[in-house]
Amino acid sequence: MTYPIRAFARRALWALPIWAAMLFLGTLTEQPDPQTAFADFAAYVTTDWFLWSHLINSILGAAIGSFGVVGLMLYLQDSKGSGRAIIGMAASVSGNVLMSSVYGIAAFAQPAMGRMFQAGQPNAFDFYNQVYSVPLFVTALGGMLLFMIGGVFAGSAISRSGRLPRWAGWVYAVMSIGFALGLFFPPIVMNITSTMLFLATIAVAWSAGREEGSMQSVKVESKQGI
Repeated sequence: MTYPIRAFARRALWALPIWAAMLFLGTLTEQPDPQTAFADFAAYVTTDWFLWSHLINSILGAAIGSFGVVGLMLYLQDSKGSGRAIIGMAASVSGNVLMSSVYGIAAFAQPAMGRMFQAGQPNAFDFYNQVYSVPLFVTALGGMLLFMIGGVFAGSAISRSGRLPRWAGWVYAVMSIGFALGLFFPPIVMNITSTMLFLATIAVAWSAGREEGSMQSVKVESKQGI
């Protein structure tokens, strides 16, 4: 690997903790169930926080996370975990693309549904059910599965690399699964798993920076010794 690519990859790894922090911020509030409390749902989805959280934490966060796993793949391309890093990158990016389509529906369609309900239009709930039908749920399920697969392979690549903390790889893999499945559990599950992802990715990016610093020190010492 050439030095410019390695330097780029090392810096790109810092996108991973930024992504994990955005996952955490995106789970700070809980959306009311539209099937049982549509009025509360309408009030929630018409807030500025809902829109901007989806635009920044979810959609932009998915782009930043994709950037980070590309950096991880490049950084580990000459390590024992290179093959798994490639699979993890491909699955993670694909999952983020699919999930971003779902986030886009939430960011733009749900506020419209909420405003329709608040304006007294009787078909707002029917509009919701037509949007959130089988095609969307299949897309979301595919995105979740790819997200988990990407997390497992990327975490395995970190653990096998021999140059990044082994524990961080296991945490990354397990917490990726936990975060995705957290959609079916109380919000605290996603809060905890995203926090653990943040800690693991901080360790990965920090270790890569320290390794690079050590390599530079060796080069300087070699030149001085000549």
